[in-house]
Amino acid sequence: MSNTHGALEGIRVLDLTRVLCGPYATMFMGDMGADIIKIENPNGGDDTRLWGSKTGGESFYFASFNRSKRSITIDLKSEKGKKLFYEMVKHADVVIENYRPGVTKRLGIDYDVLKEINPGIVFASASGFGSEGPYASRPGYDIVAQAMGGLMSITGPKGGLPCKVGASVGDVLTGLNLVIGILAALHNRSRTGKGQYVEVSLTNSVLSLVSTDITEYFVTGQDMRSIGDFNALNSPCGLFASSDGNFVIYCGNQKLFEIFCRDVLKRPELIVDERFKDSESRKKNEEAMKAIVEEWSTQHPARENVEVLTKYGVPASPVQTIDEIYHDEHIAGVQEMFPHVEHPVIGDMPVVACPIKFSDTKAVIRRPAPLLGADTVEILQEVLGMSAEEAQAYTAY
Repeated sequence: MSNTHGALEGIRVLDLTRVLCGPYATMFMGDMGADIIKIENPNGGDDTRLWGSKTGGESFYFASFNRSKRSITIDLKSEKGKKLFYEMVKHADVVIENYRPGVTKRLGIDYDVLKEINPGIVFASASGFGSEGPYASRPGYDIVAQAMGGLMSITGPKGGLPCKVGASVGDVLTGLNLVIGILAALHNRSRTGKGQYVEVSLTNSVLSLVSTDITEYFVTGQDMRSIGDFNALNSPCGLFASSDGNFVIYCGNQKLFEIFCRDVLKRPELIVDERFKDSESRKKNEEAMKAIVEEWSTQHPARENVEVLTKYGVPASPVQTIDEIYHDEHIAGVQEMFPHVEHPVIGDMPVVACPIKFSDTKAVIRRPAPLLGADTVEILQEVLGMSAEEAQAYTAY
């Protein structure tokens, strides 16, 4: 357990979330020093405890996204469990949940109930489509949000079928938006003393991700379609071949294009070529531009091309695999993006670090992911002042 002070030290979060978007949010808040109390049902807990590769019955997936938290088991369908939860709310700053809309109301733990118990509570909810509207009751998962939010329609090969982004961007972005909303509400509470309800949906989060493409629709009235690895506005921007694989280039303005032609390609005449004289012309003739670039790039390995481009200040990168990233001297080394944690069952395991760097309150892994209900007695003693005997009697709730 880390003794490093975090930026959110002193904030207590009752975490009712499961799967990814909610746990992702509370994971980062825990890394930043908040006391995250993960409340799970006694019969199995978070679904992801059963997902993916396991060691000793413990899921690596669950352990990766539930670090820096403690676990308590409470049966919120029982009156005894519900009363216990109400008592904990009195001593909490945030309640976060990602049930389907309406579930917390049926359980009697919605914001309208909890704000009467603790007027300063910040109640944060994540769902697929939000709590109101004709889609509110629909189940929401990442691929559904990517499809409904427009992301799939602009992703994939040019002229090809819509394509899901490989990573769970809907869940991850929703988790980050939850953190932003919670922190804003806590700041407002520091001025007013009053908590509030914060709501984020997967679909709206994905929609915000495609906002640059939506702005073009506002102007032209034309739907954007997938354009593969090209950029919607500039050229040469995208994926290019080399002698041993692929790499990316981003010439996002006229200055970079001129540097690229003059210093990298050694073809200054392209700068005044009518086909490439400005961004609009280059975009119209991007296939011709790509062919010219690859006359040069396919003569050299990808990383050698990137080195030359970087030398002249042109944004470029090799297309790295996960294995290459894990061994990258900058990302894994200097940036320390793959710290290790000692899990009680799995043992030593690497995780992906919090990407936010602080000068004074470093975000670090406070503790490994908890075993189901492992901290129940400790939490009840600490939060509610129970004796060990009293707390032990609640371990089934």
